[in-house]
Parts: sequence; C-alpha cells; structure tokens
Amino acid sequence: MRAITVRDREAGVGGLTLTDMPYPHAAENDVIVRVHAAGFTPGELDWPATWTDRAGRDRTPSIPGHEVSGVVVELGYGTTGLTVGQRVFGLTDWARNGSLAEYTAVEARNLAPLAADIDHTVAAALPISGLTAWQGLFDHGHLTTGQTVLIHGAAGGVGSLAVQLAREVGARVIGTGRAGDRDVALGLGAHTFLDLDADELPHAGEVDLVLDVIGGDILARSTELVRPGGTVVTIAAPPTVQPKGGRAVFFVVEPDRVRLADLAQRVRTGRLNPIVGAVRPLSEATSAFARRRRTPGRTIIQVADDQGTPQS
Repeated sequence: MRAITVRDREAGVGGLTLTDMPYPHAAENDVIVRVHAAGFTPGELDWPATWTDRAGRDRTPSIPGHEVSGVVVELGYGTTGLTVGQRVFGLTDWARNGSLAEYTAVEARNLAPLAADIDHTVAAALPISGLTAWQGLFDHGHLTTGQTVLIHGAAGGVGSLAVQLAREVGARVIGTGRAGDRDVALGLGAHTFLDLDADELPHAGEVDLVLDVIGGDILARSTELVRPGGTVVTIAAPPTVQPKGGRAVFFVVEPDRVRLADLAQRVRTGRLNPIVGAVRPLSEATSAFARRRRTPGRTIIQVADDQGTPQS
C-alpha cells in the first residue's frame, strides 16, 4: 500500500515521503480500515509516540496522521461491534502507524459508525478537534449554561467546534485569534472577538473558563483572566501557574466512541459544522504538512473517493 512515512526525527517535515509500506496486520480487537480521508496535526512530528512504541522501542518508518474516516475491510480476532463494509471514523492509536495511508489498523473501540450522509472529508476533521473541544469544555472545564468561556484560537480546528458547542449549552462565548479570524469566529456564534495581535485580552476575573490551544505567554496570562473558582484548560503544555482560587488543567484528548457518535449526529442535524479548508490527495500530504494555516479550516487528505478509488 502507499503511505506517507517518516524515518528521521531531525529532518522534521522534510523527512516525510510517499512510499510503499506493507499492508497492516489486524491484531486482537483491531479492524483494518480502507482509508478514504485522513486528518493530521502538524506538531505530531514532535510527539515521542511518533518515533517510539509504548515500550520505548524505535518504530520508524512510522506513518503519521491520527484521524481517519473510511470503510472496514477486515476484522481482527475477537473484534465485535463493527462489521466488514461498515463506514467508520475515529482516532488511531498515538503509538502506532496512523491514517496517512491507504489502509490502517485501528482498535475497534476507537471508531464510531459513520452515517452515509456525512462525507468522509468532513468526518476526518471531527475526531481530534471535536473530542478535544468537548472534553476541554465539559469533562475538564465543567462549562454550564450562563457561564462565560474564553476560547483561544476560535477559528481553528478545536476552537471553531468549541465555539459552537459552548453556544449550544447557553454559555457566553469570547473568541480570540488574529484579526483575520474575526468574521469566522463571530459567524460561528462567538458573542465577542478579541484580536491577540492587538493585545485585546479581557481584564482579570471576567471569565469562568479559558480553553487554551496556544500555550506560552498566552497560557500564562490566561490564568489571570478567570474568576475565583474558575478554570483554565489547555492542550498546549502543563500549566506552571494556577489561577487564584481556581485550577489549571492540562489534558491529552482520549478516544470516546459514544461521544464521537454524538458529535456525528450533531453534524447530521446541522448543530455542528467542522470547517474543512483544503482537501488534498495523499501525494500532496507532505506539502500540506509543511503549510502554515492562512485561512480557516482543517486541511484534510483524501486518500480514496466514495467508490474506494485511490486519489492521486
């Protein structure tokens, strides 16, 4: 099969190549998915699990990409809950080969059924961003109706979904980003938009929850923005400062089949709209990895069309 692989950690994005790789093995409780569309995170080349397995052993050449949408073509021993020919989407394991390939092996529990009326390219934009937004807002941030949440990167993959989910529960939403993101964030439902380049952060003690995807100085300053008892939730790095009278939480998104199914249903009913920007074939995945986001939306790699025909 064809796949995007990386062998040299020092080479970074420049070390990504399109090459032939062996067809994956379906371990116990796995399925093999014929990949139709895949999502990736540019920073994943810095993740230790990209280079070593859970036992710390070198696993290169490795295949990046951890969001997948496709069709089940094979079941591993003992696998239940999914069937051959079923449309699915979800997350591949961090420490195993990923989704930027024609086929990938995935634990069945990390996948959810995908309705026929959701395009694979839309579904591939949902797993990491959607689960991160939900888990950050509700599982860790405990956001409720009437509270105020500040969402950094409100036009990005995570932020754009978080804005929509927060609005749906009746929260007041403050979005942040660059000036060019203003119309997108407000169009998604943010009540207010703040330009980070213009240093428009609110005054101390104004919000109940901050959802951070940026880290660095923005994360440090965000601890000053929450009310007593408030929360800063971040996926960027473990916080070094806790809010006064509150808490700061760092988390890594976890697979959740039930929540994936719920998010997909929201997409079907129009309550949630992932922003898909460019759709590129597998042969252009290396250049897509290197590209810095200049327009809203996730870049999705289309590996095969609806008939399973590879996209060159």
